[in-house]
Amino acid sequence: MRNIFITLFLLVSCNLIFAQQNINFYMGTTTDTYQLNESDSLYFDADHTVLYFFNDGNTIQNALSNIDSITFTIDESKNVYLEYLETSVNVTNPLSGSGVTVDVDGAFVTITSTAGIQDINYICTGTTSNGMLKVYSDEKFNLLLNVVNITNPVGPAINIQSDKKAIISLLSGTSNVLTDGEIYDDPPVINGEEEDQKAALFSEGKMRFIGSGSISVNGIGDGKHGICSDKEMTVYEGNVNVVSCEKDGIHADGFVMNGGMVEINSSGDGIDGDEDQIEINCGSITINSTSDDVKGISCDSTLTINGGDVVLNISGDQSKGLKSDMNIFLYGGTISGTAAGDVVLEDDNLGYDPSYCSLIKAEQDLIIDGTTIDFITTGEASRGISCDGNVTIQSGMISIVSSGDGDTYTNSLGEDDAYHGACIKVDGDLTVNDGDVSVSNSGSGGKGISCDGNITFGDGSSQPEMEVVTTGERITITPGGGGGNNGDYDEAKAIKADISVIINSGILNISSADDGIKAGESITFNEGVVVIAESEEGVEAPNITVNGGIIRIYTEDDGFNATYGNGGEQNDGSQLTINGGYCYVNSSGGDAIDSNGDLTVTGGTTIVHGATQGGVGIDVNGSKLISGGFFIVSMGSSWMNEGFSSSSTQNSLFIESNQSMGSNTIIHLEDADGNNIFTFMPERNYSSVVFSSPDLENGSGYKLYTGGTSTGTVTDGLYVGGVYSPGTLKKTFTISSSVTNVNF
Repeated sequence: MRNIFITLFLLVSCNLIFAQQNINFYMGTTTDTYQLNESDSLYFDADHTVLYFFNDGNTIQNALSNIDSITFTIDESKNVYLEYLETSVNVTNPLSGSGVTVDVDGAFVTITSTAGIQDINYICTGTTSNGMLKVYSDEKFNLLLNVVNITNPVGPAINIQSDKKAIISLLSGTSNVLTDGEIYDDPPVINGEEEDQKAALFSEGKMRFIGSGSISVNGIGDGKHGICSDKEMTVYEGNVNVVSCEKDGIHADGFVMNGGMVEINSSGDGIDGDEDQIEINCGSITINSTSDDVKGISCDSTLTINGGDVVLNISGDQSKGLKSDMNIFLYGGTISGTAAGDVVLEDDNLGYDPSYCSLIKAEQDLIIDGTTIDFITTGEASRGISCDGNVTIQSGMISIVSSGDGDTYTNSLGEDDAYHGACIKVDGDLTVNDGDVSVSNSGSGGKGISCDGNITFGDGSSQPEMEVVTTGERITITPGGGGGNNGDYDEAKAIKADISVIINSGILNISSADDGIKAGESITFNEGVVVIAESEEGVEAPNITVNGGIIRIYTEDDGFNATYGNGGEQNDGSQLTINGGYCYVNSSGGDAIDSNGDLTVTGGTTIVHGATQGGVGIDVNGSKLISGGFFIVSMGSSWMNEGFSSSSTQNSLFIESNQSMGSNTIIHLEDADGNNIFTFMPERNYSSVVFSSPDLENGSGYKLYTGGTSTGTVTDGLYVGGVYSPGTLKKTFTISSSVTNVNF
C-alpha cells in the first residue's frame, strides 16, 4: 500500500509552544485529544479514505468521512518563562511545586528539574550583558528562544548540564544572540568531577534546533567551541550562525542537517562530528575557515550528503573542506567551495612529507552519485578531491578548476622530489560509471586526474562525459644533460594511473601540457569516444590495446607510445595492439606510432598524419605485424621510416617518394579496374606513406597517383565516396608479397 505521510513535527514546530500542543479530532459529538510528540505523524491510505495517526508508538485510524475537523490547542501548564532585564530576571514558574526550581543571582539563572516531567518549555526573552542560563533536567525538555540576548563574560551563555535531549526552538521572526567570555571561571565540582563548559552554547545531551528564527553565537572563549554537544546534534530548521569561535563552530558526537541554514566562521573546524557520523539531508551550510590545518566539516565515522547546499571556503594551509576518517558518500545536493591554502612540508625522517589543502579528503572510499560539485583551488599544490581509498562516480556533475603551482622538495628518503596540485587524486582505484566531470589544472606540475591504482571509465552501456585540461609548466627536479641524462621532471599530465586505464564507454575530451593518458602498466580502449586535442605525448603505457571506440590524438611528440620508459632502441617487451575501433593520430614532431616493443594490428581503422621532420610515422623496436583492418600513415623523409614486417598475414605497401609532397597534395591508389583503394590528403608535407587493407590482393595490379581532386567527403584527410579526378600517375605495380615497396 502506498501511503501519503504528513509529519506533525514539521506542522507544529513553527508554533510558540511546540511540545505541549494537542491535536483534536472532532467527530460528530465526540472529540478525541492527544498530546503531540516530535516523532508523531499523519498518513492516508492509497485511496485517501482512511487517516492514520501515529502517536507515541500507537497507531489510531479513522475513516475520513467520520472526521469533521482537526485543530491544535496549547497546554500552557508546563511553560516556565524567563525574562532577562539586564541585571535581573523575571521568572514565571507554574511547576515550582512539582519539582522545578529556578534560582536567580542577578541575571545568572539555574534551572533544576527533578519533576520527572517530559517536554517542559523554558521560554526565554530579554537581554543581559552579565548573565547566564544553566539547566539541570531529569527528562527531555524544550528551550524556546524568543528574542533573547545573553552575554556571560565568565563562561557559557547557555550551559545545559543534562544528558537528556534539549530541543532548541528559534521562534518565528526572532533573532537571538549568545556570547561567552574570553576566560571562563572555574566550573563547579559535582561528585568529584568538574562540570563541562566547552562552548558558548553547551549541552551534555542531544540538541535539536527547530523553528524559523535565528541564533547568532559569538564565541570568544579561549579554547572553546561555538556550539557543543556531547551527544548528537540535529538542525531541522532555522538560521544557526556561529559568528566566531576559538575552536570548532559546531562540535558534537554526530551531526545531522535536516533543514534550515548554518553559517560558521571558526578558528577551528567548522562542524566536527567527532567519533560519530555526519549526515546532511537538506538545508544549507556555509563554512568560512581561515586557520591552518583545520577542517570545514569532519568526523571520524562516515560522512554522508544526501541533499542540501554546502559551501566550503577554506584558506588555511593544509586545511580540508570535507574530511572523514572513514567513507564519504555523496548521494545528492550541491557542494561548492574554494581552497586557497598552501601545501605544508612536514618533517619526516631524512626530509619532508607534503600535507595538502583539499576540498574533499576521504581516508577510505568516496562514492559520488547524484551530487553537483563545483570547486576552485588556488593555493600552492592545492587539491580538489583527495582520497586514500577508492573513488566511484556513479552520476552527478563535477567541476574542479585548480591553479596552484607545485615545486621541488626533499622527500622522506632524502631524495629530490616535487609536490604538485591535482584536481582529483586517488590512492586506490577510480571508477567513473556515469556523470559529467570537468577538471582543469593550470598549476606547474599540476595533474588533472592522478590515480595510484586503476582508472575505469564507463561500464560499457553508460555514457559518462569527462573533460580534462592541464596547461601548467613542468617542474624540473633534476636537469637533463649530455651522456644520456634526460633529467627528472614533474609534468602536468591530464590523466595518470600507476596501474591501468580502461575506457569502456562515454566521451572523454583531453587537452594536456604533457601526456594525455599515461599508465604504469596498461591502457585499454574498448568503446567510447576519446579526443586528445593537445598533448606532448598522447597515450603512453607499456601495454596499449585498442579493441573499439573512436580515438583522436593530436600531439607534439608521440601519439601512441608503448614503452616501459627505459628509452633506447632495444625491445623492452612493451606492446601496442589495435584490434578494432577508429584511431586518428596527428603528430607534429614525434613518432606517431611508437612501440619500444611490438606493434600488432588485427582490425579497425587507423589514420595517421606523421611529422614532416623530427619523428617518423611508425617507430617499433620489435615485430610489426598486421593481419586485418585499414591502416594508413603519412610521414616525412627519414632513413628511420618503417613499414610492416614481411611475416604479416595482410598485405601492406611502403610508399616512398624521392621528393617531398605538399600538405595539399592528394595521394590516390586504385586497382587495375579503377576502383578506389584509398584517396588521402596528409595534414603536412610528406614523402612516405605506409598502407595496408584487405583490398590489397596478391597478383593484382594497382595505380598510384599524386595530386588531382576528389568530390568525396573528407574526414581526417581520408576521402570517402565521390569521384577522383586524376593528378599524376606515379607508379603502376603488382603485389606479389606481403610487403611491397613502391618508389617514385
